Amino acid sequence: MVVIMKPGYSREELDHAIREMERGGVNVMISRGTETTILGAEGNAQGIDIEKMESLPGVERVMRVTEPYKKANRKYHPDDTVVEIAPGVTVGGKKLLVAAGPCSVESEEQITAIARSVQGTGAQALRGGAFKPRTSPYAFQGMGYEGLDLLEKARMATGLPVVTELMNTDDIDYFVEHVDVIQVGARNMQNFDLLKRLGKVDKPILLKRGLSNTIEEWLMSAEYILAGGNERVILCERGIRTFETFTRNTLDLSAVLAVKRQSHLPVMVDPSHASGQAWMVERMSLAAVAAGCDGLIIEVHNDPIHALCDGQQSITPDQFQSLMAKVGAVAECVGREI
Repeated sequence: MVVIMKPGYSREELDHAIREMERGGVNVMISRGTETTILGAEGNAQGIDIEKMESLPGVERVMRVTEPYKKANRKYHPDDTVVEIAPGVTVGGKKLLVAAGPCSVESEEQITAIARSVQGTGAQALRGGAFKPRTSPYAFQGMGYEGLDLLEKARMATGLPVVTELMNTDDIDYFVEHVDVIQVGARNMQNFDLLKRLGKVDKPILLKRGLSNTIEEWLMSAEYILAGGNERVILCERGIRTFETFTRNTLDLSAVLAVKRQSHLPVMVDPSHASGQAWMVERMSLAAVAAGCDGLIIEVHNDPIHALCDGQQSITPDQFQSLMAKVGAVAECVGREI
């Protein structure tokens, strides 16, 4: 349940409304937007008398919330959330965030060269995998902590904030100290122990949608992090599993619109993992921007044919430069910029 206060309410009226809600057996979240203030009920709101609440001075209206996610719900938080991932670098505002880099860190020379290249053509963040969850136990699993150290060196060389995937709760403290944005991959979207722990850290979390998860399940996973106290959550649509086999996954751009209608959280799109094919990445990126995403996370490799991981879906630095020019044009058409 949410209680919407009237414009110009007094402090006494606000306190009165909060007391009445608490008497009904709930905790009260206060969300102050640009135009109004909303009181959200945490817990079972059945004990609250809606008619009585609506009659209180200062209360404009009361709404029942049927969705199970509360803190992620736009009804509780009507204004879009803007997440700062580094000083002056944000996602969720007018400016689109573009994170680019290789699927996996392979060497210091490789990651630093790609970081400098994508920075020069407009990327505001560096993506790169140090720990890689792979379907095959025989596939390259990433460089681990050495890969994280190389990402730090690339950040020092370029100033780009680093986005990389966390797989194990044991590594959280190290990631908090050394990484700018902690990515939760699709396979870990419902790793609830991990999500609970990430709710306690002061670090932006990029939460990818699971391979076969609904939008509600995705938002409920975000709720775990938000409920723990970490409000710096960024969602990422990366394609879902369908019966289609031509592409690696099926990019669900309708999810961008659906989530932004239901939630205040920023939404990024990963066209690389969604399509699984480099030649599709540019057009899928443009479509994602047109659909209203808040950012893109794109795989860029200087030698895709010899990449140790996902070379078939990685574009070259030259292709990334071409993509960024077109993304800028589409962004301008929908009132955004890069």
